[in-house]
Amino acid sequence: MNHDDLAMKMNKISDSELTDSPESKPLADAPEEAIVPSTRLAAIDAYRGFVMLLMMGEVLNFRAMAKAFPDSAIWKFLAHHQSHVEWTSLSLHDMIQPSFSFLVGTAMVFSLASRRNRGESLAWSIIHAAWRSILLIALGIFLRSMGRSQTNFTFEDTLTQIGLGYLPLFLIGLGPKRGWWIALGVIIVGYWAAFALYPLPGEGFDYKIAGVDPNWQYNATGFAAHWNKNTNAAWAFDRWFMNLLPRQNPFTNNSGGYSTLSFIPTLGTMILGLIAGDWLRSPWSGGKKFGVLLLAGLVSLGLGMGADYLGICPSVKKIWTPSWVLVSGGYAFLMLAGFYLFNDLIGWTGWSYPLRVVGRNSIAAYMMDHMIRGFIVASITTHLGREIFKSFGAQYEPLVAGIAQLTILWLILFWMDRRKIYLRV
Repeated sequence: MNHDDLAMKMNKISDSELTDSPESKPLADAPEEAIVPSTRLAAIDAYRGFVMLLMMGEVLNFRAMAKAFPDSAIWKFLAHHQSHVEWTSLSLHDMIQPSFSFLVGTAMVFSLASRRNRGESLAWSIIHAAWRSILLIALGIFLRSMGRSQTNFTFEDTLTQIGLGYLPLFLIGLGPKRGWWIALGVIIVGYWAAFALYPLPGEGFDYKIAGVDPNWQYNATGFAAHWNKNTNAAWAFDRWFMNLLPRQNPFTNNSGGYSTLSFIPTLGTMILGLIAGDWLRSPWSGGKKFGVLLLAGLVSLGLGMGADYLGICPSVKKIWTPSWVLVSGGYAFLMLAGFYLFNDLIGWTGWSYPLRVVGRNSIAAYMMDHMIRGFIVASITTHLGREIFKSFGAQYEPLVAGIAQLTILWLILFWMDRRKIYLRV
């Protein structure tokens, strides 16, 4: 997930985001209908765990398997959904970062209620949110700087993107619900206008500086060209902003097309999660909650796809276009609805336990995935020999090694969960 090449931070941006305690009482200063569920919602932990496992599952090396078996449609399908698309459209892998962001908003509703119940002052709540933002940004930069000769100041990573938007989201969440919708509309329309008004490359434009071939197959023509890779408003901002920071070489472009300003529409995704969390906290029946989430997903998906199809705004994850906010938000609503249906409405929770183990300790999972997964394989091969992986067949070696890594990571998280050890920011 960057990861997005992603992140994270699925709520839990600490475990306390979901609720700081297993049970929460109605807010003393909230309207009567704002009732916090008496138990932790399994759906949120399960959805977060599912997304984390999608990220951690990169170690399964489906792309290597697709190369080893070029005639296999199954491996091609799995490899596609374990990779990011080049520009427009999406794969399952592309839903990792927006799901993280969406769940930050969903969980924040519960966190705000819990803080009010504890009688925490407004000033201290804001200070805590600001500190959490700083830590997330710093953590993202730290992970992106590993193995480099100097600090790699980059802000398109999942953690840094969520960190940049976390404090604004917190402040929005403190306001009236009507303000949530207004903020969402301003973000979508305003960010669309910023790109639409930025001039297209003129004759003699140096595409080498942009790091993109002018004949690249994914370059759009006409009005949609305002959202082409590294020739847009966000790219222009980064050419100024990124060069204000210490770096080995002057910044000219991001090879993937990612940008710092994507945190603004990412905030829109988090607001959609905020709205979803408010619905889940409501006194509505479980069936109505599921129905509203399902309807919201279909409407959001339809609006985003419609804007893309009509050429109003292409759906591009890498620059988080307004239509991508709606498309990815629509899928997030639908996935949350599905997890809510089976876990909290029907009550089938046994199947999702492995997911919830990961979801309850998402920061730890994220850190381990980025810092020790290579160490795991190195340790196995050192002590048991690489032949242990090859014994299943040379073509399956990447897959078997990946299964070993993922299993060990999950067992560590399982051990931590059993002992109530949770890494929080």
